[in-house]
Amino acid sequence: MAALGADAIGVIAVPSSPRFVPPEARPGLFAAAGAAAADCQGVLVVADPGDEQLQELEVQRGHRVVQLHGAETPQRCRQLRERSGCRVWKALRLRSPQDLDTLADYADAVDALLLDAWVPHQLGGTGHPIPLDWLEGWSAPLPWWLAGGIRAERLPELLARLTPTGLDASSGVETAPGEKDLGKVKALVAALRRGPSVRWRAELPAASPVRRIRP
Repeated sequence: MAALGADAIGVIAVPSSPRFVPPEARPGLFAAAGAAAADCQGVLVVADPGDEQLQELEVQRGHRVVQLHGAETPQRCRQLRERSGCRVWKALRLRSPQDLDTLADYADAVDALLLDAWVPHQLGGTGHPIPLDWLEGWSAPLPWWLAGGIRAERLPELLARLTPTGLDASSGVETAPGEKDLGKVKALVAALRRGPSVRWRAELPAASPVRRIRP
């Protein structure tokens, strides 16, 4: 990804994930991304962090955003935002359109939402898309990112029907979990340039600097 870019770069700190990056490797990755593009946001992805993990969440570790992928309540989100000094994004997995009714509970607790499809026993990165008709006409209470099978060939229909703040690309541009396919990434960037302006976020493989490209 040396010649490609994103508005935000995610580093996975969930030990059960095949994309897990150990704590000692994270600051270097965030520093490399920041050196390549000062306004590209570093995002630390965690799930249900306990108080014993608070040091890992602090802004001094190089990230600007903490993305919560577990069962964190609005109250817990507020606590982590205050204690970490970072912006907080809450990932929520939708089982049905009715789940959208609960998102307003997070309006004053987080800075943005990330919506993904529900898959049993998996917190994300599955490639399963949310049905677009669930989201059409929905009024978002916050900036929001859409995840789930984000790849170039889906963008024309997706962006014709929805207006997310950003897109979260993971498995849709991989050959295997954690192994990004540069051809798929380039195709995604090209498709974004052809469509309406929208941010995009990807996970950063080890030692892969990133340059931000606006679509």
